[in-house]
Formats: sequence, C-alpha cells, structure tokens
Amino acid sequence: MMRYVSKVSEWHLGFRKLNLCSMYATSCAKFSEDLPKDNPVSDMLLDSFGRLHTYLRISLTERCNLRCQYCMPAEGVELTPGPQLLSQNEIVRLANLFVSSGVDKIRLTGGEPTIRKDIEDICLQLSNLKGLKTLAMTTNGITLARKLPKLKECGLSSVNISLDTLVPAKFEFMTRRKGHERVLESINAAISVGYNPVKVNCVVMRGFNDDEICDFVELTREKPINIRFIEFMPFDGNVWNVKKLVPYSEMLDRVVKRFPGLKRLQDHPTDTAKNFKNSTSS
Repeated sequence: MMRYVSKVSEWHLGFRKLNLCSMYATSCAKFSEDLPKDNPVSDMLLDSFGRLHTYLRISLTERCNLRCQYCMPAEGVELTPGPQLLSQNEIVRLANLFVSSGVDKIRLTGGEPTIRKDIEDICLQLSNLKGLKTLAMTTNGITLARKLPKLKECGLSSVNISLDTLVPAKFEFMTRRKGHERVLESINAAISVGYNPVKVNCVVMRGFNDDEICDFVELTREKPINIRFIEFMPFDGNVWNVKKLVPYSEMLDRVVKRFPGLKRLQDHPTDTAKNFKNSTSS
C-alpha cells in the first residue's frame, strides 16, 4: 500500500504491501526489546517472534450497506444470529482486558461499523479506558457525515474512509449501490470537524481504477488527506485474479513519473505503509 499525507504546501505518500498477516498481526507489533523496561505490557501480547501486539481490531458487525464486488456477493452474506454477536457491554469488557494488558490502540471495523445503533456509546466507553491512546474507525463513509460530530465528541480520534474511485459511475458499478457523493461529503465533514489527517483507503485494481492513482494523489495537494493505496488481495469469495493486481512497485513508478519530487520518509517501526512525501508544486 502506498500512502500520501497532505500538509497543503507539501504532500506525503505512503505505499503499503498488504497481506492478511500484516493487516491483523504484524501491523500491531513492536519488538519487545524496543520497549521501555517499565512498560506495563502483558506477555499475553507477545508472539513467538518476540513482537508485542498493542493494536486491537474489533469488528462490530457483519452487516454492510454496500456490496463491493471484491468484498461481498451481490446477495450479501449469511449473518450470524444476533444473540451470538458481542453486546456493547461485552465489547467494552473485552477491550478493557486488552488495554489493561498493554494494548494502546483500538480500531473499529465491520462490516460497516456505523450501522450499529450504539456506535456512539461504544466509542464513548472505549475512549474512556485508561491507557488507550488511539480509538480509530474504518468506514465506507455512507452514513458517516451526520454521525461524525457526535463520534468525535465521544472520543473517536482517527478515521479511515474507503473510496476506490472518484468517478460516480464506477463507484456504483463496484459497490452495487449509489452513494459516491455521500462518501465525499463524509471526507469533507471529517476535515471540517478537525480530523487531520483524514485517511482515505483505495484498493487499486487493474482495468478499473488504476488510471486514477495520480488523481487521488492530487487530492492531497490542498487538503489534509492521506491516500492509502492498497494492493488487491485474495480471500475466499472475492473472485481474485492476478491480472487485476497492480503491485506496489508499479503504483510507485506511476506516481514518480507524475510527481518526480517524491522522497522516501522514515517509517515508524509499526507502520505497514511505505511513506513518501512530495513537496513540489507541479
């Protein structure tokens, strides 16, 4: 995956090569020898490679209001019966156990997390956990704009919004739903209420949106947006095809040709993205 981080007068880019392991494990890890000796982290979070996993992802629901072709069949998926899902109290209790053991960042995902009617209450309770530094959310942005002020008030500190195309017709084709303008509204709303940066996730697929890579980068020129380009990944049911894959190296080559002032940045040890900055005005 590559990521662009914007500061209006200069823009940053980050690439991240993703796989299932890096998303759910190594992206959360710190090597134990790099931590302060008095760091109160439980051995429960230590894996066999000596890494401490301090980043917890919680899926709040399987439900989603989109049907993205690389994610879900048109008819949706069979849903887990409600009584088998974690309640609000159970989510908070489990999160508290992890935070008390050393987890300092929680990301809320789905499905689409904003579908949950108790999302504000969940955010409020999680943000009040002693020791938690970051409460983030990954969302498709369809219903986010109207909920953002309350979510921010309830302690949501970071937001990632998924958007794979800047073309409304492509959006409707890929998601099998309307709503492109609502996602853009949510991105602007996030900026308006003070999120800086607003992270935009874009799954790049050959023949669909790979011609928009530099258009996405342009978004970072004037707004506090990080564009996070993600390689198309295979998993059960998404009809993955290697011909649709645009590798990180190719994405980077395209960006360098359009923005020759691109410079590599120092990554944080736990980053899953390769970060770049472009300070040229062209």
